[in-house]
Amino acid sequence: MKIDQKKVAEIVRSARELFENHEKARHIKAKGDKDFVTEVDTAVQKYMKERLSGLYPDIQMMGEEKDNADVDVSGDFWVIDPVDGTTNLIHDFRFSALSLGYVEAGEAVFGAVYQPYTDELFIAERGKGAFLNGRQIHVSSAEKLRDSLVLFGTDPYVRGELSRRDFEGIIRVFEECVDIRRTGSAALDLCYVAAGRCDAFFERSLNPWDYAAGTVLVREAGGTVVDFEGRDVDVRFKGGAVATNGKLTKELLGYLQI
Repeated sequence: MKIDQKKVAEIVRSARELFENHEKARHIKAKGDKDFVTEVDTAVQKYMKERLSGLYPDIQMMGEEKDNADVDVSGDFWVIDPVDGTTNLIHDFRFSALSLGYVEAGEAVFGAVYQPYTDELFIAERGKGAFLNGRQIHVSSAEKLRDSLVLFGTDPYVRGELSRRDFEGIIRVFEECVDIRRTGSAALDLCYVAAGRCDAFFERSLNPWDYAAGTVLVREAGGTVVDFEGRDVDVRFKGGAVATNGKLTKELLGYLQI
């Protein structure tokens, strides 16, 4: 499918005012332990579904705030996280994003990630490069972890022995690199790798809506995204992701093996 980048970008940007609705952000429901949804999440997803269906009525949609049993992942579909960083939104941390990817024949081919608080729109399409507010972006040139700023994510729903093992790898990376950061938004972390604001990102447990769009951005900016075994990620399914500028992947994976 040929995507009209301009029209899709307009739709994504037009959701900005929904993020600024503090009343909706205060209406919180628990989906599980430490897993929350606000009325902003549901409003943004409903809005995006309506607008995208108007442009592309025959395209399926996978979204964080729906069951997704109806989605045929062997076909083509949008994948949306209406608010990547819901906990940030609840606390007015102002580091959340709307993430929209498009998967075609099993491969993510388009991604748009919008940070409404800074009005930054990251957008990329396979073979056409990656852009931030119309300016082309590229990954960093760091050669070694010792010269790198690294972002990471953790699954907030996994605690105990699994999380302790995860943090062992994080500590190893921290002791080698310049510094590490945890922002709470995988979509934006991937965009920051694409824009060269940091050099790498990793997280062991991501849903398709967390990393489909960001994967396109990193790759189109010259970087790589693989799983924790060094294989290409399949963004149709839950899994881990290690994103770098392409020069750090092997070294970073070595520190993450547990």
